[in-house]
Amino acid sequence: MKLLMLIPYLAPVYGGTAHVVPELAAALAQQGVDVDVVTTVAAGDKVLSVPLSGWQSQAGYRVRYCPCWHRGDFVWSSALLLWLARHGQDYDLVHSHTLFAPMLAIAHGICRWQRLPYLMTPHGMLEPWALGHKAWKKTFYMSWVERPALAKAGAIQVLSQREADQVAALGLSTRVAIVPNGVTLPPDVSPAIFDDAFPLIGDRTRLLYLGRIDPKKGLDQLITAFAALYRDRPQVHLILAGPDALGYRDALQRQARTLGCGTAITFTGMLSGDRKWAALRAADLFVYPSYSEGFSLAILEAMAAGLPCVITTGCNFPEAAIAQAVVTVEPEQTALTSGLRHLLSDRAAAQALGDRAREFVQNHYTWQHRAQSLVQVYQSLLD
Repeated sequence: MKLLMLIPYLAPVYGGTAHVVPELAAALAQQGVDVDVVTTVAAGDKVLSVPLSGWQSQAGYRVRYCPCWHRGDFVWSSALLLWLARHGQDYDLVHSHTLFAPMLAIAHGICRWQRLPYLMTPHGMLEPWALGHKAWKKTFYMSWVERPALAKAGAIQVLSQREADQVAALGLSTRVAIVPNGVTLPPDVSPAIFDDAFPLIGDRTRLLYLGRIDPKKGLDQLITAFAALYRDRPQVHLILAGPDALGYRDALQRQARTLGCGTAITFTGMLSGDRKWAALRAADLFVYPSYSEGFSLAILEAMAAGLPCVITTGCNFPEAAIAQAVVTVEPEQTALTSGLRHLLSDRAAAQALGDRAREFVQNHYTWQHRAQSLVQVYQSLLD
C-alpha cells in the first residue's frame, strides 16, 4: 500500500498535530505501509531550514518539504499542489491532517479529479472552542468548503467519541473511524538533563504542563489555581513547557505576578527529545487544564512516563477517567486546585494513579496499536 500524507506544516511550534504525524508515519511504516509525507517549510513567523528538493529519509518513511507563503496558521503552497497534481496517481490513498486549510481544500479537489481516495483527520478542529475562534469565517468556510470535502471523503478519522459526535452533527453519511493518537514509550532518560538546564527550580515539588502556550489551553485558570495552592504549599513550583507562538506568555506572567506566584513559575520554552522526557521524569505531577482538545499527545506521554495526571473534561479522554488512570476535573480554578491538592496530599494515591496510567497507556495506546487500526481503515477504502 502506497500512502501519501498531507499536512500544512510539521514545525513543532504548531503543536500536537505536527508531532503526531511523524510518529504515525513511522508506526505505519513498521506495519509495512509505504508512507510519504508532503508538507511545507512553515514554522510560525519563520521557515524551517530544510532542503526544498527531493525526499528526506526519516524513520522508515520519507518527507518532502515545499516552499510556501504563510502567516500565523494560514499556509499556502502552490508548489505542493502542483506536485500533487503531477504525482498523486503514484499513490493508492491520501490521508490529510487538520481542517480550515484552503490549500488542503484544493488538494482534496485534486484527489477527486484523479479518483484518488482520501481520508481526513480534523485533529480537534470541530471542537466548539476551535469553531468559536474567528467564528463567522469558519461558519462560511465550513458550509461552502470543508463540509463538502468531508462529505466526499472516503472516511473521517476522529480521535474520540466526542469528536465522532461532532462529525455526526454535520449530518454526513461519510464513514467515521475512531482511532485515537498513540504514544512512543519513554526512553530511559535521567531527570538530571532537565535539572541541569533549569537549576533554579531546585528540589521543589514540581507540577508540569507540556504543550503550547495558548489561550485555549486553560493556562489562565491553571495559574489562578496554582496561586491558591502556592499560598498553602510554598514548596510547589509550576513548570510551563511549550512554544509561545502567539505571545501569550507575557499576559500569563503578569497574571502570576499579580497573584503573588510569579517567582514559583518557570516558562521553559519548547522542550523536545531527551530534555522533554527528562522534564517528565523530573516532575511530580502533570496537569493539562485545556478548555478544548482533540486528543492530547502530551497527556499520553505523561501517562506513559508514570506521572499522576490532572486533566480537564475539555481534554476528551473519558476512557482514562473510567480506568481510574487520571483525575479529571472541570476546566476552572476551584476544580483544578482541588484535584492538584488531593494528589499532593496523598502521595500513595498519586503513585498508584501514575502506575495505573502507565499500564493503561502501554496496554491500549501505543503507536503499534493505533497503526494497526488505521491500516484496517485504509484497507477498507481500497477493497
